[in-house]
Amino acid sequence: MPFVSFVVKNGDATWQAAVAIIASTLLLVVDSYHALWGDRLLARTLLYLGVPLGIILLVFRESPAHYGFRLGDWRAGLAWTLGACAGLAVLMAVVARTPAFRAYYGAAASGRLFWLADGAELLGWEFFFRGFLLFALYRACGPLALLLQAVLFTMAHIGKPELETLSCIFGGTAFGYVARRTRSFLYPFLIHWFLAVFTAITAGR
Repeated sequence: MPFVSFVVKNGDATWQAAVAIIASTLLLVVDSYHALWGDRLLARTLLYLGVPLGIILLVFRESPAHYGFRLGDWRAGLAWTLGACAGLAVLMAVVARTPAFRAYYGAAASGRLFWLADGAELLGWEFFFRGFLLFALYRACGPLALLLQAVLFTMAHIGKPELETLSCIFGGTAFGYVARRTRSFLYPFLIHWFLAVFTAITAGR
């Protein structure tokens, strides 16, 4: 069988990538169809952080550091984070005030600690895409992984403002590049966290 021959030839990288793709798809489906325990933050932390970490440790038998769970190149990461946040602030100061964004995010900043809840949720979200999925795919297919993980990332945004969803194939790829460049998912997480909080505050004004 061609697929079996391909897996044998390419070794661990191929079957790990296959596991990551299947697991990622199933986790996104479960999140979409089931409100586990009635607590979105707890459910998403388990699905997007707990389960991938479990797969890395128990199935792949590797360190999470190999999947971006580390500080990495902090100098480059800091530069990318500050530059991206500055650029996105200028862009979202306009975009977040459009009717579609106001309708979706207008009440997002109503809670006193909304920014903390957003950060906790996005920590798992970013590790899922820019850690677990990206680094597993990169071993098997190289730079194409930057785009492949962004495809699932884009699909996960369906239901949000159309402009946001359309931009995700590009933004997700860029986030993947930063993660790969710094060897850490933490910097895309910081950028995404800033983006989410800034958008919520701006849309709610």
